Amino acid sequence: MKSDMDSTRELEPPPTSVCHVVALPYPGRGHINSMMNLCKLLSSKKPDILITFVVTEEWHGFMESDQKPHTIRFATVPNLIPSELVRANDLLGFVEALNTKLEAPVEQLLDRLEQPVSAIVADPCVVWATRVASRRNIPVASLWPMSASVISEWGDDEVIADLDLPTELNGDGLKVLKIKLEIVRSIYKAQYLVSSSVYEFEPQVFDNLKAKFALPIYPFGPSIPYFELSKSPPTNHNYLYNWLDSQPKHSVLYISLGSFLSVSKAQMDEIVAGVQNSGARFLWVARGDASKLKDGVGDKGLVVSWCDQLRVLCHDSIGGFLSHCGWNSTLEAVYAGVPILTCPILGDQILNAKKIVEDWKIGYRVPKKNVGATEHEHLVTREEIAELVQRFMDLESEEGKEMRKRAKQLQETCHGAIAKGGSSDRNLDAFIEDILRGHHH
Repeated sequence: MKSDMDSTRELEPPPTSVCHVVALPYPGRGHINSMMNLCKLLSSKKPDILITFVVTEEWHGFMESDQKPHTIRFATVPNLIPSELVRANDLLGFVEALNTKLEAPVEQLLDRLEQPVSAIVADPCVVWATRVASRRNIPVASLWPMSASVISEWGDDEVIADLDLPTELNGDGLKVLKIKLEIVRSIYKAQYLVSSSVYEFEPQVFDNLKAKFALPIYPFGPSIPYFELSKSPPTNHNYLYNWLDSQPKHSVLYISLGSFLSVSKAQMDEIVAGVQNSGARFLWVARGDASKLKDGVGDKGLVVSWCDQLRVLCHDSIGGFLSHCGWNSTLEAVYAGVPILTCPILGDQILNAKKIVEDWKIGYRVPKKNVGATEHEHLVTREEIAELVQRFMDLESEEGKEMRKRAKQLQETCHGAIAKGGSSDRNLDAFIEDILRGHHH
């Protein structure tokens, strides 16, 4: 299938286009999804906005068959960031390549676009986006794809003050700290901050950020594809939905722990055995090494290599989610009203898990001391996991009922925010009005 845009030259704007937005996501799955969902929301609110979605050729290959409105077009830049860095888990190398290699091709792309650009929506992890835009006098909206709390955590003034004397940080730790600060600083240089979160999920945090940043902040979340749930489910997954349909209400534990790189082999074996020994029904999404799992699951469980996660979480038979707590997964669970058994590994997942367990009280924690342990450290044992899963999936216990009641309340808050006149709906309208007016600060 020919993509609707093999080169930038073909970007003939729709004749009625009032506004041209360039989307510049960070080239990682969660970030790209968040950006695309924002673009689809913008396009559904204002069908005459033309959106140019900039991705590497490699990402374009992954995405070109996805359904999207015809006013969202891909423009590609060369694959200058070696994908082996991702596979080798060399995040620092990846970020360094992104920061040094993509700026020039993106500039060239901007200069080739036929229609003048009204605004750039950029992931703040693409730290040079504000530089490129200010040289062309284009306003930038920073799309923050994580929880708003992370901004405060990463950009903490005390950390900034102490930057000269990081005693406990050497080499990589210091590099990571500098990267985080640079990301937060890039928000200060933007004209707007759009957040994939919902104001009511973290009101205190948003109020603090509004005081700290002298720029409009628009939480429009959750930035997940809830607007696509009305479409019919993918037919090639009929067996999955049939299996779900045949399970009792709220009886299935949905499990998605990202890639197998995240926990050691020994820990994964304990998790698999623990889930099996718990006697709970489960649906496990396991990429790559799914085959290893399939051998011993028995008839209580189903293992798949992919599913439409939000649609599955919204299914009546799902009663809980064992998750790494990436932000998109967290938002999807909240939207679906499903409690979360948290198993965070790194980065913002740890903050998200804290939010889930301590602030929202809609989940339990897999004991922290051990998760992500290497082979010789203490593992969370299969006994501990089995007991935790049983407690978590118990629909009758008082604490279980309380937790599920709160998950439902947060779900209602979420649905209220995106309904006509809700906070996210109003913020999206205000943001669109801002970029249409194109006022520069």
